[in-house]
Amino acid sequence: QVRLVESGGGLVQPGGSLRLSCTASGNIFRVDLLGWYRQVPGKQRDLVATITSGGITNYADSVKGRFTVSKDNTMNTVYLQMDSLNPEDTAVYYCHARRYGLVYSGQGTQVTVSS
Repeated sequence: QVRLVESGGGLVQPGGSLRLSCTASGNIFRVDLLGWYRQVPGKQRDLVATITSGGITNYADSVKGRFTVSKDNTMNTVYLQMDSLNPEDTAVYYCHARRYGLVYSGQGTQVTVSS
C-alpha cells in the first residue's frame, strides 16, 4: 500500500505561481512513476505531468512551458511548480504513484486561479 498526501494548493491570481508537493509513505519500494492529475466537477480526471524513477517527464500540452514536475532521489516526494497560472487551471490536483502496475492516488488539493 502506498499513501499519498498532497499540499500547497490555494487561491492565486491569474499569472501567479504555486508549488504543489506530494509525500509518499508506506511501501514505496519499486514505485516507478509519480505524477499529477487534475479534475474539475463533472469532468474526467486528466493528466497534468508525470516523472519516472529515471527522471523522464511527460506533460499535458496545456501546461507545457508553464509547469515543471520534479522529484527527490528516493521517489518519496514529487513536486509540481506551476507558473503563469490561468483560470482554466482551476481544479482539484491529485498526486498519483505507480507500483507494480497499480496506481495509487491522494485525496487531492484544490487550486483556484481567480482575480
